[in-house]
Amino acid sequence: MSLPTMTGVGRLVADPELRFTQSQKAVASVRLAFNSRRLNKQTNQWEDGDTFWIRGTAWEGLAEHVAETLAQGMEVLVTGELRTESWEKDGQKHSQPSLLIRSIGPNLAYATASVTKANSQQSAGGQQQRPTQAQRPQVQNRQGPPTDDPWAVDQANGYSDKPPF
Repeated sequence: MSLPTMTGVGRLVADPELRFTQSQKAVASVRLAFNSRRLNKQTNQWEDGDTFWIRGTAWEGLAEHVAETLAQGMEVLVTGELRTESWEKDGQKHSQPSLLIRSIGPNLAYATASVTKANSQQSAGGQQQRPTQAQRPQVQNRQGPPTDDPWAVDQANGYSDKPPF
């Protein structure tokens, strides 16, 4: 039996943390938040619903790409396998859900990205310094949907499921 797979749109709560194992395999940890937003038809305002917090882990080349590309606050599309992490601290057993990330990238509905194909040396691992914010590829966040998006929320009439044609 396989682990459940999750695909969703979330937001990075903090910058990815890149480290290397003793065998020099890269591993990146990302903290993600997923929340539900809904339009309150009485006030015509968006309201946040429940929030699901989870720590995701990416390995090897993907880990390095995550650390080089993504930053706190970015909205991302992520797919991975749900797992349960367990540990013991001070004689107490603890557990929490975690996500083994298989793919992750910026949500291009609210950002633009410049994509460069990684060569085998970039993906091979090896200890590297984490790039500074200025060295990261340019991904520009926008607030809210594009103004010319026909599928976006109509502020005057609220959300519509109907296609704009």
